[in-house]
Parts: sequence; structure tokens; C-alpha cells
Amino acid sequence: MSNNKIAGTYEVSPAAGYAGDVAPSIAWKILNESKDAVLIDVRTRAEWNYVGLPELASAGKKPALLEWQVFPSMQVNPEFVSTLGGAIADKDTPLLFLCRSGVRSAAAARAMTAAGYSTCLNVSDGFEGPMDAQGKRGSEAGWKASGLPWRQS
Repeated sequence: MSNNKIAGTYEVSPAAGYAGDVAPSIAWKILNESKDAVLIDVRTRAEWNYVGLPELASAGKKPALLEWQVFPSMQVNPEFVSTLGGAIADKDTPLLFLCRSGVRSAAAARAMTAAGYSTCLNVSDGFEGPMDAQGKRGSEAGWKASGLPWRQS
């Protein structure tokens, strides 16, 4: 499945440096309809453990977990591109990147596009979305607020 088929089949917002942004509901649809699509959660180990993870079992998948920034230093993971590239050889594989709010995942999508991957998509608003009026995440937008499956450990 190439970027053209993704863009031609699903609602993808244009973005600079990668194939585009998709709403969490569109990401869920792609993951369910494209057998080779992969969700890469680029948050930190602490976020995976304490905030939760997307639950993809009903789509017959598990999220790939690879930190974009390594906790606790929050330095960009120098092995990110080589590690993901080693795990996913087909550069036409649809890669959907997810972080807390969509910023780190956009950076990861740009990096993998620069490495030659054709279908790098950022899940807009991420797992938790933006802060609400009370300064909390998870209710305004994002994977959790969209009612998509997730779990905590």
C-alpha cells in the first residue's frame, strides 16, 4: 500500500516533511483495514507504563514501542531510525506515529521519511491530546478522548 493509496482512501491532512497527519479515528481505521500498517508509539517507557497504551488486539496487532526521546534525559534517541529500519524493511509499509500530543510523533515521521519510508503518518493530537481548561490531558482530543481502545498496566 503506497502513500497515494492512503491519501486517496483516507482523510490525510498535508504536512511538511512526511506523508501527513491523520485523526486518531482514521489511524484506527487504517490499522484495521491495512494488514501491514504499523502503529509506532514513540512516547517514553514511563508514559507507556503509567499513562497507558493503545490496545490493538481487535485489529490483530500490537503497537511497536520505540522511544523518540529517551527517558529521563529526553535526548533524541540516536538509534531510533536504525532500530525501526531494522524492524521494518519494507519502506512502503504504512507507519503511523503516536506520542502524547503529536509533536514527537511528527518529528519521528519526518525522520523516517528522510530515511526513505514513503508512508509516514502522524496521529494528530496523539494519545492524550492537548490540555483542557483545567490543565489536564485526555479529554479534549487524541486517542483516549476519541474512545479508541487502550489499557493501563
